[in-house]
Amino acid sequence: MDSQSKFLRILKVILLLMVCLKPSLSAADDNPLEDIKFDPGSFIFDHIGDAYDWHLFDIGDRHYSIPLPVILYSREKGLDIFMSHRFNHGYNIYRGYKIMTDGPEKGKIVIVREDGTVDPDARRPLDLSITKNVTGMFFAAFIMLAIFLTVGKRYRNNPQAPPKGIQSLFEPLILFVIDDIVKPAIGEKKYIPFLPYLLTLFFFIWINNMLGLIPIFPMGANVTGNISVAAGLAFTSFLVINLNGNKHYWRHILNTPNVPVFLKLPIPIMPIIEIVGILTKPFVLMVRLFANITAGHIITMGFFALIFILGEVSPVFGFGGSVLSVGFGIFITFLEMLVALIQAYVFTLLTALFIGAAVEDGH
Repeated sequence: MDSQSKFLRILKVILLLMVCLKPSLSAADDNPLEDIKFDPGSFIFDHIGDAYDWHLFDIGDRHYSIPLPVILYSREKGLDIFMSHRFNHGYNIYRGYKIMTDGPEKGKIVIVREDGTVDPDARRPLDLSITKNVTGMFFAAFIMLAIFLTVGKRYRNNPQAPPKGIQSLFEPLILFVIDDIVKPAIGEKKYIPFLPYLLTLFFFIWINNMLGLIPIFPMGANVTGNISVAAGLAFTSFLVINLNGNKHYWRHILNTPNVPVFLKLPIPIMPIIEIVGILTKPFVLMVRLFANITAGHIITMGFFALIFILGEVSPVFGFGGSVLSVGFGIFITFLEMLVALIQAYVFTLLTALFIGAAVEDGH
């Protein structure tokens, strides 16, 4: 298939999504005279949080978004699959389900009675929905496949040819990961089996970080700033590290050499400390990625929220503050581009160091 045919297929998909745009009424439609004040907290966290649809823009009191598939399973209702526009941003109940708009279950789908109250006897359904962040991950995976299949094909066809096009952009990054992260951390003799995982880890985090800075569909999802995604990446690294640990690695954990016996018997103080260290490593990876990416998005959205806060005081303050807010927002965005690369580097480097410690030969 040539590039023109690929472009036409992608264009058809985008047009189909635009046709599927569903307007929904906000709370103001029930009482258009109601004075709704700007809530900076909701403004910020609604933009960085996950959602069952992909919000695009507002016209008046109507929200326009692309609905996403909702996939639920419960013992009471079995398997249910439908599009998220049925919920109308949480204002409607559909098939006995509702998106909670407040309380401890806010933003989650629960089973409700016919009168709209939560059924206390029904458990929350197993939620396998394709949310905004999941869609963002699929898009990032599509980009990675397109890039690296293209680069790999060129190497297979002519390994000695000088890099060109997208290959010339990504080859230095690939060599940087191999030569400056993986080899020094794991060693020249043992790095090869872990190279595919570590390269995938680096580029998955970096590409998702960069896509999260572009507020245009299908980009703009806060994937790596989601605690579940960060936890999933950390747990995967945890498995790779510990499943490949050799006997020397586990000996240092369960029976640490060259320490007094009373630190191991009768109370296994050292093994407990070492096991806590094993669990702390993925926790640190998770918190570092989640906190840094989320903080950058919150700061950026905070500057834009300041425009509306000052605008409620006075239109003059709002206009004057917008200049500073937009300027600082642009500065933070450029800073986030650097942080996006640094976080991918740090996450991959620490994972490689932990793997290197797990496979290191005993002395």
